[in-house]
Amino acid sequence: IMFKDVMKWNTRMSAVYALGIWTMVGSYAYIKYTSPKDDVSAPVEEEPDDPNKHIYQGKHLRSVVIYKKDFVPYSTRIYNFIKSFSEGTESRPGAASGPGQGDK
Repeated sequence: IMFKDVMKWNTRMSAVYALGIWTMVGSYAYIKYTSPKDDVSAPVEEEPDDPNKHIYQGKHLRSVVIYKKDFVPYSTRIYNFIKSFSEGTESRPGAASGPGQGDK
């Protein structure tokens, strides 16, 4: 008797789950295909007066990022620092022997 009750509940819950999934799929399709089609134009980018000023504009957001003059990102600084160790290894006449050795 217990096994038949479990099978009935399994069948009922499967039907409820299937109904919910098909409702979600149908609602998405209805909204997707019946919503008005707006012509999406390309965003017009303003040319800022300051070359260090970057404007990022979305549908609901406008961000203005102002970089410091001669700004170097941290990733570039780290890359240049690591690269400086390998630059001084080749033997060239008149070449500095390592980082910071050029003024001797």
